[in-house]
Amino acid sequence: MTQAPDETTHFGFREVPATAKAGLVREVFDSVAGRYDLMNDLMSMGVHRIWKAAFVHQVAPRAGERFVDLAGGTGDIAFALIERGADVSVCDYNEQMVRRGRQRATDKALVPGPAWAVGDAMALPFAPASMDGITIAFGLRNVTDPAKALGEIRRVLKPGGRFHCLEFSRFALPLFDRLYDTYSFEVLPRLGRWVTGDADSYRYLAESIRRFPSQEKLAAMMREAGFGVVSHRNLSGGIAAIHRGWRT
Repeated sequence: MTQAPDETTHFGFREVPATAKAGLVREVFDSVAGRYDLMNDLMSMGVHRIWKAAFVHQVAPRAGERFVDLAGGTGDIAFALIERGADVSVCDYNEQMVRRGRQRATDKALVPGPAWAVGDAMALPFAPASMDGITIAFGLRNVTDPAKALGEIRRVLKPGGRFHCLEFSRFALPLFDRLYDTYSFEVLPRLGRWVTGDADSYRYLAESIRRFPSQEKLAAMMREAGFGVVSHRNLSGGIAAIHRGWRT
């Protein structure tokens, strides 16, 4: 699943060689890994915790089900799934984030904790038809080719297995667009500089949200990848959305 040398993709608002995006994204998360959780709380004013709780509630894992949490970062979704009885593997492209997640699991004395893997969402290190569910929260927009990732997710799911995605999306309250843009492109990078010493990474994150497909376009991509019963649910007026589909 490699890209041709002349293919390009977006990295925020920049067009870059497709082969370069993964390394650029890795640099972003290497830079912010140490204070990733603190920044999530500050930049969302804690609302991301409400979104993630709603997400896990909708996933509704059953005891003993096998799940993969992609782009699992520091473990928030995986830990919540484990608390509900699921057997969870975390797969994240960024080694620094995986290290952070392992340390958090140790600090929580989470036994058994998730299995951890450094891996690419476009070439998942799991057997075909081996998982009951796959989740990804705020990670799909960082993948070089989300359509390829959706194909890999379908490959790894069992027939009837379900995919759930929590991602920033299109704000559905037009009167607040300007305020939202001001926060995203002016306040957020300054907050990133203050907390992590890195404004550019948070400028990229804001740009990547704007470049990500709308709720309707992502639903169409999921259907194209072979998912059925595709639906989405907006959170906070569409700032984020939960998408789900079943492997047919």
